Amino acid sequence: MVKVLVLHGPNLNRLGKRETGVYGKVTLDEINERLVHKGKEWGLHVSFAQSNMEGELIDYIHKADGEFDYIIFNPGAYTHYSYALRDAIASVDVPVFEVHLSNIHAREPFRHTSVTAPVCHGQIAGFGPLSYELALAAIHGLTEGEADHNKG
Repeated sequence: MVKVLVLHGPNLNRLGKRETGVYGKVTLDEINERLVHKGKEWGLHVSFAQSNMEGELIDYIHKADGEFDYIIFNPGAYTHYSYALRDAIASVDVPVFEVHLSNIHAREPFRHTSVTAPVCHGQIAGFGPLSYELALAAIHGLTEGEADHNKG
């Protein structure tokens, strides 16, 4: 069975309570429940981790190497400046899909640049909780041979 780690970065544990005009009212638990359901439907085993600490996120990425087939990662604000997370992603042989609830390219200028995206398999942003499901759908497509698995 294909194993997927969904890694949630800083402040995502506050979903449903923080800036609901930007991030919506869906909680992190609700997003995770949807992903478990979709994962079962598609034959994917989905696991979760969340941390507000950069070093812990790096540890999760390192531990995923050899244990998981894919990572769906929302680095939160670390997206825009964490070269340490960028290097951790580049150091593993696990394709990483960067996701964001909001469209980072339509927000404040400092959010327009992702230092992590260039080492990720792809980026999905702006679809709210559906961003995670779209990443899982992409993984399902890759595992079913429906999409090219090469970075590019």
